[in-house]
Amino acid sequence: MKTRLTLRTLALGYLGFLIILPVASIFWFTFSDGLGTFWSSVTEPDAVSAFYLTLIAAGVAVAANTVFGVLCAIVLVRHRFPGKRILGALTDLPLAVSPVIIGLALILVYGSGGWFGGWLAERGILIIFSIPGIILATIFASLPFVVREVAPVLREVGIEQEQASSTLGASPWQTFWLITLPSIRHGLTYGVVLTTARALGEFGAVAVVSGRIIGRTETLTLHVEDRFLAFDLTGAYAASVVLALLALGTLFAMNFFNREEKA
Repeated sequence: MKTRLTLRTLALGYLGFLIILPVASIFWFTFSDGLGTFWSSVTEPDAVSAFYLTLIAAGVAVAANTVFGVLCAIVLVRHRFPGKRILGALTDLPLAVSPVIIGLALILVYGSGGWFGGWLAERGILIIFSIPGIILATIFASLPFVVREVAPVLREVGIEQEQASSTLGASPWQTFWLITLPSIRHGLTYGVVLTTARALGEFGAVAVVSGRIIGRTETLTLHVEDRFLAFDLTGAYAASVVLALLALGTLFAMNFFNREEKA
C-alpha cells in the first residue's frame, strides 16, 4: 500500500512541477490584470492574423496527414514490397530530426536558390516566406502521428473481415468504408489529436520558412515569441493561453466523441 501511494505521489508531483504548475502560472499571469486586458491582447489585428494563419496551417496539415497517414499505414501493414522498411523509416524522419532542419531542408528545395524555387518563382509561385511554406513545414513536422497510431491497430484487427467482405462481392472502397475505417477509428482519432497538437504548436520549422512578417506570415507560436521579445508579457501570455485552450478543446472533443461511441 505504501509503495503504491509513494509511486502515485511521485508521478503526480513530477507532472505537477513539469506540466500543471507552469501551465497554471501562465493562466494566472494572463488574467491577473483582468479579462479586459486579455481580450484586448488577443483581439489586436496582429494577434487575430496569427490566430487565423495558425488555424489554416493546422487545418490543412491535419487533413493532408490524415489521408496520407491512413493510406501509408495500410500500405505498410497490408502489403509487401521492396523498400518497405525505407518507407517506414521516412515516415518517422520528422520525429528524429530537429524542426529547424526541416525548415532548412524546405528552403534548400523551395527557396529562390533551391532545386524548384527558381522555377516556381518564374511562374509567380512563392513558397518560402509565404503561407504555402508555413503549411508545408507544418505538414512535414506533424506527418508521422496518424501513421504510427493507425498501423498497430491494423495489425491487431487482421485481414479476416476484409477478406470476407471481398469474398461477398464488396468493392475495395466499400470494404474500406464499412470494414477498415470503423475498425481503426480509435487509433485514427488519437492520431488526429496528436497531429493537431503538433500542428498548432509547431515553432522551429515555421520560424525558418515564414520570414516572420508580422500580420502576414506570423503564426501564434511566433507571435508569442515576438510579444515576449518586445517585453509585452501580457500579449505573450494571452497568445499562449489561446494555444493552450485550442489544445484542450481538441482533447475534450476527442473524449466527448469516445464517450458517445461507448454509449
